Amino acid sequence: MTMKAPDYKLIELTATSTTSLEDAMIAAVQRAHASIKNLCWFEVGESRDKIDSEGDGIWQATVRVGFTV
Repeated sequence: MTMKAPDYKLIELTATSTTSLEDAMIAAVQRAHASIKNLCWFEVGESRDKIDSEGDGIWQATVRVGFTV
């Protein structure tokens, strides 16, 4: 008997952080984990940084999360 290879679904999430780009990525993955079962992996798609007039940064990360279906 051979086992069937898993199939995956891919979704994209964007999260922000006023602390760091890494925190924005973690926030996106944690949000996905809160509502999706069988998470397997993630990859960072895009990142953006904005600096406001006071010199504070706002980081935004878009991640793709894969999970088995």
